[in-house]
Amino acid sequence: MLKHYENIMIITPILSDDQAKETAKEYENYLIQKKGKIVYQEHWGLKKLAYPIHKKQSGCYHLFEFLLIPNLISDLELKLRQDERILRFLTVKLNKYGIEYAERRRKKFLKKDEEL
Repeated sequence: MLKHYENIMIITPILSDDQAKETAKEYENYLIQKKGKIVYQEHWGLKKLAYPIHKKQSGCYHLFEFLLIPNLISDLELKLRQDERILRFLTVKLNKYGIEYAERRRKKFLKKDEEL
């Protein structure tokens, strides 16, 4: 049974914005290959870090919201740990309140895009 997850990753700022998006696309393809389903994703771009990570002061943030079989999460996290382009990541299983909040956040974000 598929469970609902959210993953935020910080990609090294050494890469260009296009390369960071390609890195995120690689993980999107990985999730799809593992029979997962991407619910939503958002590229936040380059942001200043609260503290240095590997002597980097900034990083490209990318958010994934996806459905995946629970025993495949460890494979995803292993792949993220081994990738030198990823500074940090956090994967969280969403409960019903987390899913509800994510839906409200998506609607709010989509509404902002329509206004622009």
